[in-house]
Amino acid sequence: MRIRVLGCHGADCLVDGQDRPIRQESCGFLIDGSVLLDAGTIGARLTLSEQRRIRFVLLSHLHFDHIKGLPTLVDNLAEDFSEPLIVAGTEPVIQGLRDHVFNDKVYPNFFKLPNREQPVLHQLVLEPGKPVTIGHLEVMPVPVNHAVPTVGYVVKDRQGAFLYSGDTYQTEDIWSLGRMIPELKAVFLESSFPDELGALAKKSKHLTPSLFLKEFQKLERPDLPLYAYHMKPEFRNRIEEQISRLGIERVAFLDEGQSITV
Repeated sequence: MRIRVLGCHGADCLVDGQDRPIRQESCGFLIDGSVLLDAGTIGARLTLSEQRRIRFVLLSHLHFDHIKGLPTLVDNLAEDFSEPLIVAGTEPVIQGLRDHVFNDKVYPNFFKLPNREQPVLHQLVLEPGKPVTIGHLEVMPVPVNHAVPTVGYVVKDRQGAFLYSGDTYQTEDIWSLGRMIPELKAVFLESSFPDELGALAKKSKHLTPSLFLKEFQKLERPDLPLYAYHMKPEFRNRIEEQISRLGIERVAFLDEGQSITV
């Protein structure tokens, strides 16, 4: 699997770079050009032709920073599409999109447009713990511990698998599943706040670097590549410093524009 990082931060921000400002953007990971994992960033990183290749959007939860690119993606596709875009998520996520986003108030209801017989947007309701085929991938949604109903995912193809934590605080089920997958090749794990903001992390149900390590250790695979993401831009440098001191064997910090092969 080739994973293109469209966005990997816990918010959108323009930050100073060595030569020019750098855009740090909300989470969106494009798998093999056709499956989007979370939808925080899409159109700002993809041409229209690239957007038209997306066939599935896989959502972890309903928070705005993970869905905000979806309405404009659907709008871009609505004028010229041969097959619908399938948005996949658990029942609270799909219902939340219908109630609060595609409700003809916040945004047009593309579950019915351009017409009920052939809408541009179709839903696929996922049941936690049950694998489903998404295009050429097998996907397993697993509940994690966040402020709203949220799942992480184990994503597989014929060559291997990776684990995506979703937004989470301390959790168990996804690590129990991960320990049973011998073909697991990488882990994407959130770390939103530095350790000194542990109280805020606990209240909002996100991880800090010290908890990041404890969660990864539950997998019992210290040799696996570990990718840190969902860092809040204003705390990124501090989070990197703290994680780098933890002695994790193969940890890396994601940036927009990266491509990773799993």
